[in-house]
Amino acid sequence: QVQLVESGGGLVQPGGSLRLSCTASESIFRIYDMGWYRQALGKQRELVASKPSGGSPNYADSVKGRFTISRDNAKNTVYLEMNSLKPEDAAVYYCYALHRGYHYWGQGTQVTVSS
Repeated sequence: QVQLVESGGGLVQPGGSLRLSCTASESIFRIYDMGWYRQALGKQRELVASKPSGGSPNYADSVKGRFTISRDNAKNTVYLEMNSLKPEDAAVYYCYALHRGYHYWGQGTQVTVSS
């Protein structure tokens, strides 16, 4: 079972930046896919970005050009660099890992974008 621990959320002004981190309890080298979903209040959870092992990243249209996902196998960590944040980016962000047919989830980290 893979355990995921997220960090890096917080309050930021519109136009600001945050970097989310998600550290796994085991090596992520062989984890097929990792990424981030988000869920805003009253809305469905949506995929923000994903990064398959050895593959190209995928992004939601709403974050393309602003967010960057990366994986650091040496640190067992996946990152989400978020720039030019907008109020509509505010949500709880959840890290996930798809490994051997199972989805694993982090506990979520709150991102608030407000002046």
